[in-house]
Order: sequence, then C-alpha cells, then structure tokens
Amino acid sequence: MKRAIIAPTALADAALAELKHWLAITTTRDDEMLIALLRAALDTCEAFTGAMPLHTGCEEVMRSNRDWQRIATSPVVAITGVEALARDGTRVALPVDGYMIDITAEGCGRVRLTRSIEESRIAVRFDAGLAPEWPGLPEGLRHGIIRLAAHQYRGRDGDAGEQMPPASVAALWQPWRRMRLI
Repeated sequence: MKRAIIAPTALADAALAELKHWLAITTTRDDEMLIALLRAALDTCEAFTGAMPLHTGCEEVMRSNRDWQRIATSPVVAITGVEALARDGTRVALPVDGYMIDITAEGCGRVRLTRSIEESRIAVRFDAGLAPEWPGLPEGLRHGIIRLAAHQYRGRDGDAGEQMPPASVAALWQPWRRMRLI
C-alpha cells in the first residue's frame, strides 16, 4: 500500500512561535528552515508512535478485491472516497453502494468492495490524525516535536549517526506508541 499526502497539514503559527521561543530566536530569517524541521519532526513522531499527529488528507492505493483491507495510516477520522484506478492512471469514483467502509474506535480504517471491478487497484481517500490543529495535540507529543526540531536545528552541522529520536523525545512519545502484531 502506498500513501500519498493530498492535503498537507497547515502548521499553525503557534507551532513556529513555540519552537522559536524554545530556541530563543526573535528574527524571521530562519522561519522557512524551522518550519521544515517541524515537518520532519512530525514525520518522525508518526514513524515512532504509529499515529499521524495532525489531521492530514491522505490517499492509499490498494488492490481491488472484496476482502476487508486495512488502511495503514492511523488514526483515520474519515474515509472520504474510493476510486477505481486504471493502469494508465485514469480514475473513476466508485458509487457509494460499490464499497463498504469501517472505522474502529481505535481509528483503524478499513475498506471492502461490494462487487468486483475491472481495475486491479483502488485509491482510498481519507483524513487521519490525532488532533485537528497544533494546540489540540497532547502536551507530550507537542513538546517532543518541538524538542526534536530544536535538537535538529542546534545539531545541523553535527554527527548524523545519532539515535533518532533522542531518548528525551522518545520518552515523551512513548505513551502514544502503537504496537501492532502482524
């Protein structure tokens, strides 16, 4: 399954202000780099916890079959559409009665076709994330993201072989880490 970000998270000014406060930066000269570091920290947070921190519009490509298929990204908050995906990239929206969707209490999204289709793949569009906006993120996650971005900013010319995320950040994120048996 391949995921694509359709509608990237709009980082609030609050996130940048919080990072700049942590780093004691008062100018706007490094804002672009700091935002890039925040985005990288969000990605690292998702990789570590198994949960997308902020609501983001996504799409995953799956096989077209009639079995229940799990969306790899979590937590899913809404499944917004399913399209048949032809080999040439052409897309056709499936009718609502052509598929079933399910979102569990834990945020696991699943899709199942109710009838066979000619195309071998489908594209499932959905929104996923723990919080709709930066201020709504749990304090430990938010603080860990800020600390990781600050750590990367301060060590931008240092050793790249260091453990990622640092132990101090991993400790903040540990309560939200999702483990899955396969």
